[in-house]
Amino acid sequence: MSCEIKSKKRAGIINPMVTCQPAGAQYASIGIEDCTAIVHGGQGCVMFVRLLFSQHLNENFDIASSSLHEDAAVLGAVHRVEGAVDVLLERYPHVKVVPIITTCSTEIIGDDVEGVIRKLKKGLLATKYADREVHLLPVHTPSFKGSQTSGYDAAVTAFVKHFATKTDECNGKLNLITGWVDPGDVAELKHLLKMMDVDATVLFEIENFDSPLMPDKSAVSHGTTTIEDMQGTANAIGTIALNKYEGGKAAEYLRDKFEIPTIIGPTPIGIRNTDTFLKNVSKLTGKPIPESLVRERGKAIDALQDLAHMFFADKKVAIYGHPDLAIGLAEFCLDLSMKPVLLLIGDENPNYAKDPRLLAIKEHAEFDMEVITNADLWELEDRIKNKGLEVDLILGHSKGRYIPVDNNIPMVRVGFPVYDRAGYYRHPKVGYNGAVWLAEEMANVLFTDMEYKKDREWILAMW
Repeated sequence: MSCEIKSKKRAGIINPMVTCQPAGAQYASIGIEDCTAIVHGGQGCVMFVRLLFSQHLNENFDIASSSLHEDAAVLGAVHRVEGAVDVLLERYPHVKVVPIITTCSTEIIGDDVEGVIRKLKKGLLATKYADREVHLLPVHTPSFKGSQTSGYDAAVTAFVKHFATKTDECNGKLNLITGWVDPGDVAELKHLLKMMDVDATVLFEIENFDSPLMPDKSAVSHGTTTIEDMQGTANAIGTIALNKYEGGKAAEYLRDKFEIPTIIGPTPIGIRNTDTFLKNVSKLTGKPIPESLVRERGKAIDALQDLAHMFFADKKVAIYGHPDLAIGLAEFCLDLSMKPVLLLIGDENPNYAKDPRLLAIKEHAEFDMEVITNADLWELEDRIKNKGLEVDLILGHSKGRYIPVDNNIPMVRVGFPVYDRAGYYRHPKVGYNGAVWLAEEMANVLFTDMEYKKDREWILAMW
């Protein structure tokens, strides 16, 4: 029995499971208060990404575009940035943070984004908007490499580098870099921190994207991470980045630049990783883990125990999505006595093959397992349709939804984007409550599948 970690062999992409770097940068930007990003590229670089976000979160929000056309792609397009900044600031007086997010076209033609920002600071901002606080910063996310994951990581790093400001006093707060999560995940993380009486700066805060519709009919969602929050990251008692590949570089920057004690990972999916997260919080803050969380943990273990032995044992699972999410889900499945036989990660990164979490899985694998990097969804479909891979369950986002339908395999939606199931973004996938929700979702999908395939009966797992 073995676990093989390898890259996709084909050069082309068939049914991509991820989108481009600018998408990740835009997702980070919507978590900041008084921030509207300008995506320096064609209108589609905003329109299609914003559509994905809106489908996933079912909310409205603002992202701007410099709106390149053919002439700009040939002759240069920095003037489009100048015009976009002016229009944005004039139309929206509350905007203070304007990241300029590059795309494949503007990176290829070599637009000097740093240069145009210097020009705008000396000219437009110093004259027309001299009475306003405005922060312009470049976020380089060429779409011809990386993915939405690395784009998110690049944007978080750019924000932290721009704003983090060291003072003489520690602010007593813990920096928590959540990575690419949902509003329900943020609410669950805040719940855990509140139970431990820990004051934290949550970066980048999107809980309000599960927003109420108020009597005044307002319905525009916005992030709540403030400029002051980002400035204060240099004065924290410690930093925890939940995801190695989505915020890990920013955490390392705070550690190296300001000597902030830092812990990166693991993603708190499942009991084991949530235990580690709480121990890390306790280590950095000195706060004990309260009895209330011990009880919450016990209830979660009881819920999982009701399912693992009878229904989950030896079930074969295929998982795809963001690297930290996919690895965390694989660890969770292993703890439930399931077999994650296929793990697909949708971009190329030489560090994946050296990731200690994957190496630990590889060392202890008691069944045949493949980890494919730079993967697309054809890697999953081809194995099922043409190579005899048998799986009992698929975990992944909505872009792969036709594979389980065509092959009559149950699927639980996990990851980004999810647009063909209601209310997904409200439910946590992290913490003890997230472990219960995930396990019960998997169980209920398996129960329904058994009822259709096994003459309306549930079949118990046999040891």
